[in-house]
Amino acid sequence: MKLAMIGFGQAGGKIVDKFLEYDQRTGSSIVRSAVAVNSAKADLMGLDNVPQDHRVLIGQSRVKGHGVGADNELGAEIAEEDIDEIQGAIDNIPVHEVDAFLIIAGMGGGTGSGGAPVLAKHLKRIYTEPVYGLGILPGSDEGGIYTLNAARSFQTFVREVDNLMVFDNDAWRQSGESIEGGYAEINEEIVRRFGILFGAGEISGDDEVAESVVDSSEIINTLAGGGVSTIGYAAEEVENNNDSGLLSRFTGGDDDGTTDTANTTNRITSLVRKAALGRLTLPCEIEGTERALLVMSGPPQHLNRKGIERGRKWLEEQTGSMEVRGGDYPVADSNYVAGVVLLSGVNNVPRIKELQEVAIEAQDNIEDIREESEENLEELVEDDDDELEPLF
Repeated sequence: MKLAMIGFGQAGGKIVDKFLEYDQRTGSSIVRSAVAVNSAKADLMGLDNVPQDHRVLIGQSRVKGHGVGADNELGAEIAEEDIDEIQGAIDNIPVHEVDAFLIIAGMGGGTGSGGAPVLAKHLKRIYTEPVYGLGILPGSDEGGIYTLNAARSFQTFVREVDNLMVFDNDAWRQSGESIEGGYAEINEEIVRRFGILFGAGEISGDDEVAESVVDSSEIINTLAGGGVSTIGYAAEEVENNNDSGLLSRFTGGDDDGTTDTANTTNRITSLVRKAALGRLTLPCEIEGTERALLVMSGPPQHLNRKGIERGRKWLEEQTGSMEVRGGDYPVADSNYVAGVVLLSGVNNVPRIKELQEVAIEAQDNIEDIREESEENLEELVEDDDDELEPLF
């Protein structure tokens, strides 16, 4: 699937930069074009792979390149004011060569959480291609203002995009881990999962042909209908034996190195279960999911149609959805067999409910603080008026 990626804000820019590095490393060619938008000049300068002429600094007249300081209302205002500058960079994207736009943003900060929904609305008004969002939720330890920003942005972002894929930092940060190290690991995890998903169907003339092809239309149809999506991932390492070729836990141990079909089928099914019931980008109950897509990736001799079909049927049973698609994405030189499960239109998401509750509480607290501040200011002014003696 060919994407035009737009990273909005610090987190969005870093993840787009990571996707470009992933493309270069794997040759997957997912990112047809990339743009980074920010109100902080330093963040744009810190990127390694986004071309200089695709880095857009917005809000210069108001924040002088220093960012919006977690004020997402200001972030939204700046995005609206400078939408023509952003469009100028998007005009350089060969839109006729892309399958969809993907706007990536951290939802806790100011620039991304405020500006990403503004851009999504703008793109949907102009282009016929789907506009998807990838929103990164802040950890609960990052502070009340970030939670409040995320709750506000989430409601707006999910309304403006054709589908909002979500990654929850709260479910992935390790205890005792440094912030910088934690986010580097998280960004790697995001790119790995979405890289396999969006890489499906993108084959060159030298690549293996899939038994059951997953192309961009399968992904688009799974994401159709809007709502919130989450991604599951599981992988098994493939051992490389120089004497008898590729041997792994997926082989039956035959002397000729051929893959045991029954064993392969069972292992694929096991990976599908691990992906769906394990660590999702946004933890949720998978029952009630509206649509799902299974992609199996790895050396072609370790993939088979029967295993994928069995995994797909298991997903149907677990989700209760009749719209479950599946297929394979063969990668001849891979050292892993991996399963990626896209769950679209999920409903039972405790984190979102918690986020909204905390946001309501934070909003109430902010109002209380404002009222208290105004009362203190009034008392201070009154006291000063009482104590001051006329000068003349």
